[in-house]
Formats: sequence, C-alpha cells, structure tokens
Amino acid sequence: MIDWHALAPEIILAALMMLLLLVDLVLPSRSKWTLAGIAAFGLLLSAVPLLTLGASGEARSLFGGSYVVDPFALVLKGFFVLTGYVVLFLSVNMIEEGAFYRGEFYFLLVASIVGMFLVSSARDLVVLLIAFELFSAPGYMLATWNKRSLRSNEAGMKYFLLGVLSTAIMLYGMSLVFGITASTKFTEIAFALARQSGGVAEPMVALSIVLILVGFSFKVSAVPFHFWAPDVYEGAPLPITAFFSVSVKAAGFVGLIMLMYVGFAGNGAIWRPMMWVLSALTMTVGNLIALRQTNIVRFLAYSSIAQSGYILAPFAVVGESPAATANALQAAVIYLLVYGVMNLGAFGVVIAVARRTKSGSLDSYKGLYKSMPVLAVMMTLFMASLTGIPPLAGWLGKFQVFKALAAQGSTWSWVLAGVVAVNSVIAAFYYMSVVRRMFFDEPAPEFAHLEAESTSGLALVPPPIAVALSALSILVIVGGITPVLTYFSEVATLVAR
Repeated sequence: MIDWHALAPEIILAALMMLLLLVDLVLPSRSKWTLAGIAAFGLLLSAVPLLTLGASGEARSLFGGSYVVDPFALVLKGFFVLTGYVVLFLSVNMIEEGAFYRGEFYFLLVASIVGMFLVSSARDLVVLLIAFELFSAPGYMLATWNKRSLRSNEAGMKYFLLGVLSTAIMLYGMSLVFGITASTKFTEIAFALARQSGGVAEPMVALSIVLILVGFSFKVSAVPFHFWAPDVYEGAPLPITAFFSVSVKAAGFVGLIMLMYVGFAGNGAIWRPMMWVLSALTMTVGNLIALRQTNIVRFLAYSSIAQSGYILAPFAVVGESPAATANALQAAVIYLLVYGVMNLGAFGVVIAVARRTKSGSLDSYKGLYKSMPVLAVMMTLFMASLTGIPPLAGWLGKFQVFKALAAQGSTWSWVLAGVVAVNSVIAAFYYMSVVRRMFFDEPAPEFAHLEAESTSGLALVPPPIAVALSALSILVIVGGITPVLTYFSEVATLVAR
C-alpha cells in the first residue's frame, strides 16, 4: 500500500510542473509574469507536507525500502525548497526582462528540485540514478538559457558532455556493485559487501567504489574533476549559476552521504584514503587558483570548489568509530546548510551589482560602498562568513569540521585539520580582498559615474532580489549565534545509527 502522505511533496511538485506547462500554453505573452507567482506558491505548498511529516516524527519506508522519508530526508528537502525559492526570487527579473522562454524555465527549475527530493529519500542505486538524471538533465538546458550568448551555449555543451561522462562512469561502478551483491538496496549492499570482505571479490569491490566516487566527484566539482565548473558557472545565467553552486552541488553531496554512510559503510578502508586526498586537493587547488581570478563569477566558482573540499573533509574519518561517524555526518550536513546560505547570498549580490555595472570584473567592486553601501555591507557579511569569521554562520560550519577531525584523534585526521586551517587562512586573503576593494579602493574610471547616480543601497535593486538578500543576510547572522543549524543537523545522526 502506497503512503500518499510521504509522497505528497513530490506529488505537489510534479503537479506544479504540469500546471506551469498548461498555463504557459494558454496565457498571452503579456500575462506570463504570473508564472513566477504560480511557481513560488507551488514551492511553498510543497513545504506543507514536509512540516506535517516532520511533526509526526515517523520514518516511512516505501517500495520495499528503496525510498525512505525520515528526518534526514525531510531536512534536506526543506533545504532544497528554500534554495529553489531563493533562486526563483533571484531569477524572476532576469526572465521577465529578457527574451527567454518563461514557462519552460520555471518547469525545468521545479523538475530539478523534484530530482533533488528523490535523491534525499533514495536508498537504492536505481532510484539514486534516476534522481540524479532528473535533477541533472534540466540543468543542461538551464545552463544554455541565454540562447543568444555563445558563452552560455558553450557552458551548456560542456556541462552536458561532462555530466553524461560522469554518469556513465558512476553507472558502470553501480553495475559492478550489483554484479557483486545481487542487490541495488543500500542496506542489502552493505550486508553483502561485509560478507565479501577479504574475499576474491575484494579488488572488484574497490574498483566499483572508485568508479562511483569518480562519478560523484564530477557532480560536486572535486579536484581533479572540477575543470568544468568555472566555465559553466561563468557562461550560465547568474541565477542558474547560483542554483548550480548550491542546490545541484548539495544534491551530489546528499547522494554521496547516503552511499558512503550506508551502502559502503563497512568498506571505509577503501574510500576513506580517497576522501582524504580529494578533500586536501580540492580545498588547496580551489583556494590557490581563486587568488588569481579577476572575474567575480570565476572567483566564486573556485571558491565553491574549495568549499567542496571542506565538506569532503569529515568523510575521511567516517567509520573509524560510531562516534566519529556521527560527528562527521553532522559536520557535513551543517556545512551544507551553511554553505547554501552563504553562497546564495554572495551570488545574489553579484546579480544585483551586475544589473547596474553590466560587468563581472572584480574592478567593478572598487568603491562599491560609496555607490551601493547596503550591498557592500551585505557582501562583506557573506565574504566574512565564507572565511569562517565568528559570529557569522560560516564559523559554525568550519568549527564542526574541525570538531569531527579532532574527535577522531588519529595522525591523519590531525594532518587534514591542519590542511583545513592553512586553507582557511589562504581563503581569508582573497575573500577580504573583495572587502578591501569595496571599502578602501577608489572606483575604476569606467564605473566612477555610478557613485554620482546613487542615493541609497537597495533602492536600485529589484524587490524580489532585495527580499532574498535581506533574508539571507539575517540567516548568516542568526545562524552563527543560535543553535538552530545544529538542531536541524542532529537528525542526520539517525542515518549513522
């Protein structure tokens, strides 16, 4: 018997997709602005069953355990609803002002969020693969949404080709796992692999895990599989770039969490060293290349790569002990939540500034405090939070990562903690360089006229973007001084048990 309550959020979003297409067919062009309101209302409506399911406190298993709705899944689905809602706010003016297909845009955005919902509840390789394709395929088209831009078309093509390649590699690894275990369910895979430990199939198990990790590394832009991200981020429309950098990356990490913490929990000796190397390489390469960037979008792209390294760090101590696993899982979830708020905020400011300067150059931020003071203060909050400066939300994420690594107490965990610390210092240099430009540098000659035209901060920003930035700024401040993020992340320990 199907539990319709458990599936209600997905059903609402699926119905919203169909409604958007049907309304788009019958509405005249002058009335299609209402599609944004329909999409926003539908996203909020999908949050209602999430709240009722959370209030029940009951974990629900569907389709023979292949699809599970538990507190872990509900928290992450709520995160995807909120990030999707913010992206909708950031993109509505771009879509309405440009020559874009509006109904299809909102349809694809909602379709991608449905795929992220499925990833959160997937406890089966087949469900996970379908979910990945559902949130990835719309992204290929969204990356090329600025159809008159060669750079946007190039971004979509690169994203498509490398996305398909990563999926093929991951699928091959999954097929090997199925051949070894004769199952696609995570719990049954874990039990079957435990019996294979030390047997003749051990090399094949290692190969399958390596291939799956390579596929996931493309999705989360981990070094050395990161090379698509800067070009795609720069070429895609800015709101879509924000969506890729937060929601799509978070969905990749959610799938990785479920596979590593459940399906391959007993094979940590194989994948923990890989996670250690991936984490150290990703944060170091991302930070060092970010130092050399002159374009704000590429700057944030490499920053986003480095942030992936911090999220990967707790994976290196998973499975050493039950306590280490619980700490690592909590740290990863907290950092995902914090990262989403910080990065969406930073991209929101970039969108607001680019609307006025028509430039993505870091030089356009020189003297920003004089022309758009409120935006400069908001950008300072987001940059300081990404650095990890207390009492902003970013420090909580880094603290949890350090806590997870230190709690393990092994030599390699302390070394990785040192790598995180050194990279945090490197990151502080380039994040604060943006702040220096905004407050202490004189505007570049080509942007000097903006100071004379300005009278206030958010007055020049469209209301939807202003509302989104205000809410994200409050979350960055409140998230670091209250236990709310820690409270929500504690549900993740249920998975570790």
